[in-house]
Amino acid sequence: MSGPATPASGEPRREQLLNAADRVIQREGPGASMNAIAAEAGITKPILYRHFGDRNGLIRALTERHTSGLLAAVRAALNEPLERRDRVEHVLDTYLAAIEARPQVYRLLTHPEPGDPTGAGNALAPALKQIAEELTKAVRAEVDLGADGRLLSETWGRAITGMVLAAGDWWLDQQPCPRARMVQALADLLWGRLAAAAALPRSVAPSATD
Repeated sequence: MSGPATPASGEPRREQLLNAADRVIQREGPGASMNAIAAEAGITKPILYRHFGDRNGLIRALTERHTSGLLAAVRAALNEPLERRDRVEHVLDTYLAAIEARPQVYRLLTHPEPGDPTGAGNALAPALKQIAEELTKAVRAEVDLGADGRLLSETWGRAITGMVLAAGDWWLDQQPCPRARMVQALADLLWGRLAAAAALPRSVAPSATD
């Protein structure tokens, strides 16, 4: 096992500590201790507490870092100028790639530890709600769903998010197939009504705030 990493030149101290926490959690899993994180960062535990208050504060900082990155990636994928099926696959792949890159951090943010009073394990919930809203906006703006468009887009945005969360969780844990195959399987399930619906002309597409 390697020793503490040398801090990057010019890197803010808080970022150094979050990078150290990421490395330890990736090695040791969601139960990684503050002692191990402090040792990885080459500091004492009181200094770590000085920056984050407690373990819950550190988890909140990690949550903000990772969920903001995930949201930005999903938004970018939704805005790619691709054909509809390609964009569906691109968004799915973006999410699965994000959780595959840091599986232990993802588990920390989605699975409560036994007896953990800090709320860790529910940390990803606000980001998932925002992803659902982004999907809803994209469907409403681009897909003609007729008179029930508002209801269907709201329903689909939340249903797709929940489906991909559950399927991604299982896929990450079991690794039953390569990521590309999982993307295809999920896209096939979604594709029926999406493929049948006509595209809304850009000039008459409802705005995100409509």
